[in-house]
Amino acid sequence: MIKVVGVRFKKAGKIYYFDPQDFKPGIMDSVIVETVRGLEFGTIAVGIKEVSKEEIVSSLKPIIRIATDEDLMANSQNKEDAKKAFDVCCEKIQKHELDMYLIDSEYTFDRNKLIFYFTADGRVDFRELVKDLAAVFKTRIELRQIGVRDEAKSIGGLGCCGRPLCCSTWLGDFQPVSIKMAKDQNLSLNPTKISGVCGRLFCCLNYEHSTYENLIDKMPPVNSKVITPLGKGIVVSTELIKEELSVSVEGEDDIKKFYIHEVKVIEKAKRGKLKSEEKMDRKLEKELRKLEKDK
Repeated sequence: MIKVVGVRFKKAGKIYYFDPQDFKPGIMDSVIVETVRGLEFGTIAVGIKEVSKEEIVSSLKPIIRIATDEDLMANSQNKEDAKKAFDVCCEKIQKHELDMYLIDSEYTFDRNKLIFYFTADGRVDFRELVKDLAAVFKTRIELRQIGVRDEAKSIGGLGCCGRPLCCSTWLGDFQPVSIKMAKDQNLSLNPTKISGVCGRLFCCLNYEHSTYENLIDKMPPVNSKVITPLGKGIVVSTELIKEELSVSVEGEDDIKKFYIHEVKVIEKAKRGKLKSEEKMDRKLEKELRKLEKDK
């Protein structure tokens, strides 16, 4: 078993694992670690734990030291200087008339590199911009193009729920989200109602999807034949959360409702996607892509 410790470099950033060496840092302690970018200032997000060698996908970099008061001051100064660099870069972008939108900037802890994050509709030739910035800041310059989800994560904002965006407060990694998740949860398939500020589908569609999948597997599909306390019938619709079925019972004029434990399935209908549904899915995907471009 190997000891590791999880470190975050941004508030809601991805967690990276390092070798704690002989240090015993606690949660939220600041540390200086060695990364592929050089020395970096990070915060402990996962305390020391043991994992098997098979779980280690690459060689662990070590923790150099627990951050000192001087390190904290240096990190604070780097953030202040990065804000000033952001303003300078915005001016340079306007000067070169580049079609790009600057999102954020940061220094590595050892100031060997200054990184600018931007969004753009396509590829941007920023070679002259890099030369100008290198002449001003006398360090290595990196311009990194990011996607709309990373843009929302960096800028932040409020979701339709009224709370700060998950991605900018606690969500470390983006998970794949699909229209099928919205359909399984019986949500409106209007793209404007199931898309976040980034123009992509809500990340939160993924949170409860496994529960809905279990319920869908448990519930008989529409058109399944069942035996109810009132006799044989055919499932007309289902309410997943209530675990309730609407059944057209033989000899009964009205649709009757039963809980899943009250009926017995005698012939399960196939769960298939109608051609009309497939066409709707394709139309929704086109609309979502259009929304992303507009944003």
